[in-house]
Amino acid sequence: MAFQAGGQRPAPRPVPEGPEAQAYLRDYARLLDTVTFPSVVLDHRWDVVLANSAFGALFGAVGSHPTAMPGDNFLRFVLFHPDAGTVLGAHESSWCLPMLAHFAAAVERHAQDRGLQAIRRDIAQDPIMEAAYRQGLPHWIRAVGEEAVQHDGAVRPLLHPDPRWGATECRIVAETPKSLEDMGYTKLTLVLREAPRPADAPRAHRRPRRSASHLSVVPAPQT
Repeated sequence: MAFQAGGQRPAPRPVPEGPEAQAYLRDYARLLDTVTFPSVVLDHRWDVVLANSAFGALFGAVGSHPTAMPGDNFLRFVLFHPDAGTVLGAHESSWCLPMLAHFAAAVERHAQDRGLQAIRRDIAQDPIMEAAYRQGLPHWIRAVGEEAVQHDGAVRPLLHPDPRWGATECRIVAETPKSLEDMGYTKLTLVLREAPRPADAPRAHRRPRRSASHLSVVPAPQT
């Protein structure tokens, strides 16, 4: 479920005010880069505030995109980048739909936020994604339960470009220090699991690049 978003590149994210907050973020960035697993700090729009080198390595092979690079806004990457399915396994059910559910909740909390409204407009530009957001998402949440929507503790498939990992899984751990929380940020770490033995490992089906969205959970509107 990916499509070429027609919106403009996200505006530069605001820098926290005050020298103490900025110094904390600089020091936290150094700490984050000591973490072995992909780790990222996001604001309420999913703009990437900090990311470590492991996060960069996970998404280092994806192609350029004007509005949906993983190091800029992670939600836009999941929803709109045509290469997202080459890294995020079971892209539609394990990543897109949970992220859409979180986005819907964020829009309710921050109805006037311009960044979230811009993402909402890009969703509306695609009929299938709009159908997923308006009609499919509520049915999906009822079917899988609220727990399946949560990030913290979720185990989701990945297709890591490093052959030492390959087709594997990650557990998402949401662990946010109070200082980051006070700034409105959330820290997520993708704890990679050991890849299965070759005899047991599922084949990695890398999806081709796509220029239009596709969502099999919600049928395309009839014309």
